[in-house]
Amino acid sequence: MFSNFVYQIEEELQSNAYPGRGIIFGRTPDNKKNIIAYFIMGRSENSRNRVFVETEDGIRTEAFDPSKMTDPSLIIYHPVRVVGGKTIVTNGDQTDTIRDYLLEGKSYIDALRTRQFEPDAPNYTSRISGVVNEDGSYSLSILKNFTSDRTANKRFFYEYDPVASLGHFIHTYMCDGDPVPPFRGEPKCIRMEYPMPEFAARLWENLNEQNKVSLFVRSIDLATGETETIIYNKHQK
Repeated sequence: MFSNFVYQIEEELQSNAYPGRGIIFGRTPDNKKNIIAYFIMGRSENSRNRVFVETEDGIRTEAFDPSKMTDPSLIIYHPVRVVGGKTIVTNGDQTDTIRDYLLEGKSYIDALRTRQFEPDAPNYTSRISGVVNEDGSYSLSILKNFTSDRTANKRFFYEYDPVASLGHFIHTYMCDGDPVPPFRGEPKCIRMEYPMPEFAARLWENLNEQNKVSLFVRSIDLATGETETIIYNKHQK
């Protein structure tokens, strides 16, 4: 029997105009596939001027209009990479750090202990990351600012055994603000009640229309390893 603290993702998104960037990992109701979702939002023209583009091992962000790109340092990166049967999802270039450590036989925790929150004053955005293993188990983490002088980190790591019809959701910001407040608490447990195409459509429809930028959703068949990917971009190439 599920805990009472299981949320509807549609309600979570509708009630928050600016969760920032978000990761969702979970399992389909038939217990046969894992679902991965990652979205980005933006308030500035620079942040909104992006699209997701598929790559050989995942996706990357790319400027929709290169002439309007002012600072690529924190907004152009590979949010998703697959290495050794593991799928890495993050909100920054720590994707590559995790990939490199996994290739060396080390853990994603080892990798993230070398990283910290983003240097984007005054927000100091948290770094959110996740890894989905071949057996369907998954991990999520968040690296947050700890002190008022921005010199220390809090690093939180969460590991989950998959459960049919359930998933977990973590995002960078609690809500809109100036500066925007960082995500607090554990990743939220959410219901995974719909087939992958409908789930992707519901995510996109319920993200704030003004601030949403791009959404990536992928299903992974546990028996065959086959994947299905859906990408929504507010700007289309």
